[in-house]
Amino acid sequence: MSGLSAFMADNVQITEDIKLVVSKRFMENGKPIEWKIKPITSDEDEAIKKACTKKVPVPGKKNIFVPEIDYSKYLGKLAVACTVYPNLHDVALQDSYKAMGSEELLKKMLLPGEYAEFLRHIQEINGFDVGMEELVEEAKN
Repeated sequence: MSGLSAFMADNVQITEDIKLVVSKRFMENGKPIEWKIKPITSDEDEAIKKACTKKVPVPGKKNIFVPEIDYSKYLGKLAVACTVYPNLHDVALQDSYKAMGSEELLKKMLLPGEYAEFLRHIQEINGFDVGMEELVEEAKN
């Protein structure tokens, strides 16, 4: 065992902003504009999940509730939290799309396929890209 030094905060690799072309429809000087995205912390993710969770009653059980996450809302908020550029909180940008808020702006800016692909990238940079089968295989080795 090598000790705990590899786990110390000073020794952890820092994740830099990632640049990607989200849509070829946004052009500048004849080239698609790259967006910048970044991962968030587990604390930030927990706050987003909490904001997207509501308690729903259990059918047939009086005064019994279970938490339920609105995953569409969660992914939208996660995408906004991870987007560095363009600034989705910019009022002028929101006004140009007649959008009320950052999540609505993102959905209005992107076509459905572009939005789905963007969400895939957002999940990937936050570590949600490893499937259960891969984790089982890794545990076996």
